[in-house]
Amino acid sequence: MNEPVIYEAHRLRKSYGHKRALAGADFAVTTGKLVGLLGPNGSGKTTLLKISAGLLTPTEGVVYIDGQQPGVYTKGVTSYLPDRMALPTEIRVADAVSLYEDFYTDFDAAKARAMLKDLHIEAKDRIGAMSKGTQEKMQLCLTMRRAARLYLLDEPLGGVDPAARDYILRTILRNYNENAAVVLSTHLIGDIETALDEVIFLKDGAVFRQSGVDALREETGRSVDEYFREVYKC
Repeated sequence: MNEPVIYEAHRLRKSYGHKRALAGADFAVTTGKLVGLLGPNGSGKTTLLKISAGLLTPTEGVVYIDGQQPGVYTKGVTSYLPDRMALPTEIRVADAVSLYEDFYTDFDAAKARAMLKDLHIEAKDRIGAMSKGTQEKMQLCLTMRRAARLYLLDEPLGGVDPAARDYILRTILRNYNENAAVVLSTHLIGDIETALDEVIFLKDGAVFRQSGVDALREETGRSVDEYFREVYKC
């Protein structure tokens, strides 16, 4: 049985003046999938995720999340992790948990606190005093403790150590269900390849290829990481 499409883009374009960030991206993601959004710096990954989260407006084309264009409804079913700290750095971890609890009805504060404790992040810790890696771990904990239909994660592993990456991957895999999907952008393909169901390759602002991971390996005779290096070699 075909799974329903939860996230799709059609002829999506975005320009900043004369600079083109997206050049007609098309793709569809079904529920129950963990999808890697892959491409070098400047390929349009962050722009695509920001448009999908409702933070940017496309120049042309459209994004649908659960059949709706980005807006009030989609923000209620989408949990978005930006590529930088989005919370006020002067507040403490306990305040951040309270903010999420107040703002998102699907947020599980008790599980968020337990997850933060596992990572040795204390409720009294001030965000601005944390390392970049610890900030990223904290923000990911909050993002994944929502019962969303779609998780959009922009470089969730970029600033954390290898041991924390394993914990974060396990957390991502445990915290979405067959009715949800996860789309994460990353350049650390080797660390997540075994967890991915599908990959979307962006090149020059367009989708170069979308494929199941097993199908890609079988067709090319390469791992996703090896294929990535071949496609984007300088």
